[in-house]
Amino acid sequence: MKISAWASLTAVVLGTVVSAGACNKPPEPLPPPEKTADKASPSTPAIPTSSSELPAMPPGHPPIGSAAAQSAASASATAGSDDIAYDAPAAWTSAPNPSPMRKATFKIAKSGGDADDAELAISSAAGGVEANIKRWEGQFGPEAKAKTEARTVHGLKVTVVEIKGKVAGGGMMGMPATAAKDNQMLLGAVVDAGDRQHFFKMVGGEKTVTAAKKDFDKFVSSFRGK
Repeated sequence: MKISAWASLTAVVLGTVVSAGACNKPPEPLPPPEKTADKASPSTPAIPTSSSELPAMPPGHPPIGSAAAQSAASASATAGSDDIAYDAPAAWTSAPNPSPMRKATFKIAKSGGDADDAELAISSAAGGVEANIKRWEGQFGPEAKAKTEARTVHGLKVTVVEIKGKVAGGGMMGMPATAAKDNQMLLGAVVDAGDRQHFFKMVGGEKTVTAAKKDFDKFVSSFRGK
């Protein structure tokens, strides 16, 4: 009985020691989580963050965003314009068009003793700049010689024309006939849009047209492509 009791006591003590050791043992590390594949998400096109990521431009094209690019874009928008916008001086009076060929007509009040108001006609046609200036010279007689000045206005190629002399009588098709007049003056501008030209032609007494030159210059400076 004594041996059996001693054995039982020993077993209890050993069990207690084993249990204490088990409590003091550090926990086993958890296994790493399994990697899962990323869920597919809709692809979004990348936005270029530098000029090196932009698509290649044609040879000779100015850098995008540069002043040269903006200027080139402006020139291309106006060089071949189908029509021209402008600011007419307040002193000019809009008048009915005497012909379907006219886009607009303005009257300029006579001054300096001239008998009639001057008239500015706006039209467009083909044929080239030089040929049309020669036609204007012909309206002032064989000895008339045009004085010309080339300008660039808002990307437009403009030729300013001045002719003085005697206007021959007659009239164009669809226009009323006019009598020949001395001491006349033409002040005009031709905008060259390649295969088409836009005409701004003022004709009247020399004193009246001369007095209107300052307004005419401002008028030409306002030209821009539509």
